[in-house]
Amino acid sequence: MVPAPIARLPWHVMILLFAIAAFGCVVLYSAAGGNIRPWASNQTVRFIIFTIMALTLARMPVSRFASLALPGYAVMLVALILVELIGGVRGGSQRWINLGFMQLQPSEFMKPMIVLAVAQFYARLPVGELRTWNAVWPALALIGIPWALVLVQPDLGTATMILAGGVTVMFLAGLPLRLFIGTALTVAAIIPIAFSFLHDYQQKRVLIFLDPESDPLGAGYHISQSKIAIGSGGVFGKGFLNGTQSHLDYLPEGHTDFVFATMAEEWGLAGGILLILAFMLLFRWGIRVALRTEDKFARLTAAGLITTVFFYVAINLMMVMGLAPVVGIPLPFMSYGGSSMLTVMLCIGIIMAIDRSGRQRRTDWG
Repeated sequence: MVPAPIARLPWHVMILLFAIAAFGCVVLYSAAGGNIRPWASNQTVRFIIFTIMALTLARMPVSRFASLALPGYAVMLVALILVELIGGVRGGSQRWINLGFMQLQPSEFMKPMIVLAVAQFYARLPVGELRTWNAVWPALALIGIPWALVLVQPDLGTATMILAGGVTVMFLAGLPLRLFIGTALTVAAIIPIAFSFLHDYQQKRVLIFLDPESDPLGAGYHISQSKIAIGSGGVFGKGFLNGTQSHLDYLPEGHTDFVFATMAEEWGLAGGILLILAFMLLFRWGIRVALRTEDKFARLTAAGLITTVFFYVAINLMMVMGLAPVVGIPLPFMSYGGSSMLTVMLCIGIIMAIDRSGRQRRTDWG
């Protein structure tokens, strides 16, 4: 009774995404004081559009993504350079290119693109060279150049995501563990030196993370109010539309970066656990797709992209709970904004394509 193209859609994943996004719109509706405009309505429209985009990507062959990985990386690299040359400045940061009809932020597209590029490099690399220096320096160059360009915008959060996504693929490719341990120890040793090169506001974020109570009405205000909102929600929350921290404007950015605190105040620990469980089911699906595929590029890409989505969730939750510095990482499908949702749905769409390709291959063999 159901047409085959519709029946073959990954409905279990789509229903999960719809549930998270719908909950996000409910939270945004409450954050706006019970008004569907502007946040909830715009978020709904964006989710529908990006879902159609993801389903379109899911119909593409994996070989197409492999062939476009390095050229797409080069295009995004040129775009990042153009940001430095002609990019618009907003809030002290130079991150956007004005296209007339929209403000393009190339660094957002670089998050999934770095995963595709590094995965393609290791898919082409002969197995015998995996433990040689030739398996390390090209990948470091692929990661390091866009990381540096984004860091000087300055955008520490996006630069961290690019670095994390690329290094994750390097780890999953099978490089020696001692390389990562040695690098981690080296990074730990140079942190005091690197700290001196950060911008003043970035240094303040790190210091406030270490001691948020040192400036509760200044730089530590975000974290302090976020903790108050989360803690005041208790087990079952204050109830829908009954949050005080967000409605009385005590909680800054309660509809974007700190939307989890807005949610936790009204829905409590129970709502937070259900949301985290939903994200865990999404991560489980992405990992299973990576484990089931036989193609090396597809396996590294699926694992790298779902890890990118995981970093979004993990860093945001740690940030709003005071377990990490405030770096401006939104919570997927919950935080208001189009750039992050576009990036996450690109990741989901490509993983869907890998899943579809794997299922077709197993059907053909069966």
